[in-house]
Amino acid sequence: MPKAAKTPRATSSSDAPESAAGTRAAAQRLKMRRELATAAMELFATKGYEATTVDEIAATAGVARRTFFRHFRSKEEAIFPDHDDTLVRAEAVLNAAPPHEHPLDTVCRGIKEVMKMYAGSPSVSVARYRLTREVPTLREREIASVARYERLFTRYLLGHFDERDHHDGNDDPLLAEVAASAVVTAHNHVLRRWLRAGGEGDVETQLDHAFAIVRETFGSGIGAGRPAPSTASATPSASPLAPSRTAEPAPAVRASTTGDVMVAVARTDASLDEVMRTIQQALKPS
Repeated sequence: MPKAAKTPRATSSSDAPESAAGTRAAAQRLKMRRELATAAMELFATKGYEATTVDEIAATAGVARRTFFRHFRSKEEAIFPDHDDTLVRAEAVLNAAPPHEHPLDTVCRGIKEVMKMYAGSPSVSVARYRLTREVPTLREREIASVARYERLFTRYLLGHFDERDHHDGNDDPLLAEVAASAVVTAHNHVLRRWLRAGGEGDVETQLDHAFAIVRETFGSGIGAGRPAPSTASATPSASPLAPSRTAEPAPAVRASTTGDVMVAVARTDASLDEVMRTIQQALKPS
């Protein structure tokens, strides 16, 4: 006797509640982490870091000691409640990047998620900055958190090159690491300046200016996005993420002048800074 066919699983009705429940759980987790962090900051400010205990932090937040340790491994970790979630958001920006976006531009967009975290609560960020200046243990924790972002962005930039191609004369892996460090350094420079100013000022404009300097310094040396499928199929021996080394690549922007007329031609993946620089060079008197 043939078995009756199984009814297909209705994913739309059952998976949606599961997804919604997961979202609620994540939101509740972050809410509790922030409440514990707020309690810790209050106690650190009034009693001092060394004199504050985990039990006191938990009691101030209105939870049990075991609840604290479900969210943090130590009291120094409690003042950085958002770094894990911010790292996930930054990685999501990288994973969703348009195919022809310059990889350095993608990394700059990714690290803006970190600035959003700090700028979302200026008073807390400023208080935390002052505390990390006073407590070496917290400073070490902050440095470790920054290193995680730097590793993420370095891996992303290296993904646009053939990582196995480490022969003499190939500086792409070095350039990727230096560029990732430069982006993180530029971000941290602007962040520190903003924190020292008490969280005042247009930090986004300052960040864009710093990133423009990084792109001008390193952007021309990093391949602009992944090659189109037709290009990859035309050169099957090349790595799909590695810039071609067999021929000099065409410039992203060209400009020429004839009499009183200037004509500029730019690829769609050319950055605005590169376009403007090329036009300015073409307009300079010979």
